[in-house]
Amino acid sequence: MLPLTNRTESRKRRRGSDGNSGRLPKRGKYACTACRRSKSKCDGESPCRRCQLNDISCVFAKTGSENLTAALVSLERISRFEEQYVAMQSNMTAMVSSLNQILSILQTRGGSSFTPSNVAPTTTEQNPHREQEQTFPPLPGFAPPVSHLAIMSILLTPFQPRIYGSYGIAPSTTPSDDEDEIPLPSLALNAPIEALQGLANAALARNNPTTSRKFTQAKPAPAFPHVVEKGLVTDSEARELYHIFFAGCHLFIPVFDPTYDTYESLMDRTPWTFDAILAIASKIRSGSGPMTQTFHACLAEAQGIARSSLFGPVVRKEAVQGMLLLAAWSTNAWLPSGHAVHMALDLGLHHALEKLANTSKTRSKEEERDLVISARIWLCVYWFSHQMNLRTGRPVVLRQESLIRHCRILLSHPMVSPTDLRLVAQVELISQKTEIYETLAPLKGRINDNTLAFIKEANVGLDEWFQDFDGLHHLIKDEHSLLRNFLAGELHFTKLWLVCVALMGVNCSTMSFQQREVAFQAKEAAMNFIQIFLTRECRAALRYAAHDTLMITAFSGVFILKMVNLFPAELDVFAITSEVVQLVEHLSSIAAERYALPLRIMLAYLRRKESVRDSILPPILTSLPTSYEKIAVKQSDLNVFVTPAFTMEELGFLPPRSGSVIAHSSVPTWLQEKSLTDLGLPANGLDGIFIEVRGADGWTGDFLATPDAW
Repeated sequence: MLPLTNRTESRKRRRGSDGNSGRLPKRGKYACTACRRSKSKCDGESPCRRCQLNDISCVFAKTGSENLTAALVSLERISRFEEQYVAMQSNMTAMVSSLNQILSILQTRGGSSFTPSNVAPTTTEQNPHREQEQTFPPLPGFAPPVSHLAIMSILLTPFQPRIYGSYGIAPSTTPSDDEDEIPLPSLALNAPIEALQGLANAALARNNPTTSRKFTQAKPAPAFPHVVEKGLVTDSEARELYHIFFAGCHLFIPVFDPTYDTYESLMDRTPWTFDAILAIASKIRSGSGPMTQTFHACLAEAQGIARSSLFGPVVRKEAVQGMLLLAAWSTNAWLPSGHAVHMALDLGLHHALEKLANTSKTRSKEEERDLVISARIWLCVYWFSHQMNLRTGRPVVLRQESLIRHCRILLSHPMVSPTDLRLVAQVELISQKTEIYETLAPLKGRINDNTLAFIKEANVGLDEWFQDFDGLHHLIKDEHSLLRNFLAGELHFTKLWLVCVALMGVNCSTMSFQQREVAFQAKEAAMNFIQIFLTRECRAALRYAAHDTLMITAFSGVFILKMVNLFPAELDVFAITSEVVQLVEHLSSIAAERYALPLRIMLAYLRRKESVRDSILPPILTSLPTSYEKIAVKQSDLNVFVTPAFTMEELGFLPPRSGSVIAHSSVPTWLQEKSLTDLGLPANGLDGIFIEVRGADGWTGDFLATPDAW
């Protein structure tokens, strides 16, 4: 018998010797195109044996994994080209239409004196067949169609040079210096406008031969006037509302720099954001009283400009700020926040951090400021989008961590804002929360030693996150503790939220020891969160809070009351419920009754339980908000065999004359008796604790009907 090495060599010699006999070796890892088409074995060599014998070309196609990146890049480039083509086609169509109208008018004139004054007015009597003229609502950004005679009058009017606004309705002419982008050909898109401008300049030169300087437009003014310019709000009232907003609202949506975003600056640069700021401040100023006409006017103007941005390119980054504000103080923020993401991507704001980190290029102060603002807006969009996804249980849209890789560069930048630390901290925290959710949500409440180890590790990571950013406050010269308290509040709520995700689908009445352990950890986190916002400084700031902050505050209180219901013997019922009662009273005092109602319902249920009834303070009766009338029913209309309804006295309101109650069927599923043993995250997200009310006052008092989002 031959040694092993000799046998191996002999097999190699045999394979080589009988190669000319036509026998093929074993199948290779990849087959060439010809062998794959003929469904024959291929040795994987280039060229392969079969192609050599048949004297044909041997070609190996790229595998899916090798071609994935190239395919994605190609698809993105094709999509960009299609968008550019559509924009160019639209511009060319408009130009051809305008030129055809001009030619038809010139042919009609035929050298005669035809002026707009020659056009006779048309009336219904002159043309009885003319249909009733359609009326359109006076929304910003929308105008009724112009008649053909009006178009002719405009076209024949002598040219008057003016600056045309391009806010939200015209493509950007700013060149892009990104090597990985294919910028929109601004010259091609603006050619019709520039051609007409050139004709106008030539006409001006002929009429005024003393000057040959070409008329140039400096910076295009916004296309929409703000509420002060339209006379809807006085300047003094607008300044008052501006100061209300920057007294606390800007801390919850950290997308502004008060030193740069002054009253005059915002008014000139962005009527959209300016009107949104005034609407939010007017809502806060009214408190629990009726909304003023100023609120309705500012909100209608801001939302009108927002609607006009849906069907046209956005050219100013401040538009993203306006959309973020409308989303943040809205109870239906999913759609506007998604539109803000698309606007930011369309403007290329996601490249701002990379450019800011590139110190090899020399930039002016204005260019540096522009990059800082772009980076700040992008980070806020990134954070807010992820927040909406995790809050509602929807899939995450922005997943590239590289988009926020240089986020901490803002903290060491000379143009740092006092709220940049909160913004960067939120961005890094949301990345951890995304990883936590994607790890725990698929487990569906299955908690074992591995799950406990992951929760413990996540809590350690959250503590490190807090210590890291708490030590960075000296960078932004934070002289007060409000932002630090906000940071601690985010830490405690994330620890609560972490356990709620882990307990999704668990019946907590039969919890294991491991599940009870994490539940009591969440209770401590919820208590710490509520205590932070009941302190004097944060208590005052809560009146400026956006929807998300008020929502997680209410959710924390509901979770604690559920723990009292499950473990009354192991908890201090009086101390816990007393703090929740304080929270309810404070939410009611700041016109946040919508967020206090879930807590009122849980307290009313606990007061019915004999085991804890004597340990809970009785409710302090207050006046009934008019919104509750939309969900209240008469006691006589209810089925006596179902769970008893909640009377207004039980909820803490003065009883109405009608003796109406809130039916148990109107209560959200997560708050109903059958779900009181469920400590997991609601199936429809954190919004699952609120009653759907189509009231007239939006939970803020008596005023005219407003959109559901408010």
